[in-house]
Amino acid sequence: MKLPYKNIYDILKLNRYVTIIVTVTALLSSVFSGVMVFNMYQKAMGSAFAVNTDGSVIPLKLVSQKENLQVEALSHLQLFHEYFYGIDDSNYESNLEKALWLGNSTVDNVYRQKKADGVYNRILQYSLVQKVLSVESQVDLRAEPYRFKTITVFEINRGAVIDRYEMVSTGGLITVDRNYPKNTHGLLITDYFENSLKKVKEQE
Repeated sequence: MKLPYKNIYDILKLNRYVTIIVTVTALLSSVFSGVMVFNMYQKAMGSAFAVNTDGSVIPLKLVSQKENLQVEALSHLQLFHEYFYGIDDSNYESNLEKALWLGNSTVDNVYRQKKADGVYNRILQYSLVQKVLSVESQVDLRAEPYRFKTITVFEINRGAVIDRYEMVSTGGLITVDRNYPKNTHGLLITDYFENSLKKVKEQE
């Protein structure tokens, strides 16, 4: 006797095909949506917006951290050497505190050694003014810690006599969390060492 409906196996086979097609379609749709969201995220990360004074929106391009790193590293070293070596009897405490935020214990060790040698006592006792004239740094950004070499030229004003010195220092830079306003560049000096200090003649 022939049944009035299709074979149950044909119906199950058809249902399986339909299920497979729906599943594959949903999977492809999810992948496509994920790619679209990722692209939108990348575009959003590559630009920012600011509101102009007239209310209009201005798109601003964000430069990657790698492109900014050299500028920030040089600025970090500039700040540190100006704070650490540009001191007098009125600002040495505040400047040294700012400098110590920019380096790790190796910077603190140099500071303690100078203190033990009476450097800061002489500044107070004789009202010396130590002024930084120039800071020139070279930084190798190929691998962290980023090695640097800095030549700092500063003068010591003793009143009637002004002596000029050239300091060569080396160390490394590592990235840390930014700390406003104490460490705005998010870098920390490590392995700090004063390689040489020599007196130089002023150019006539």
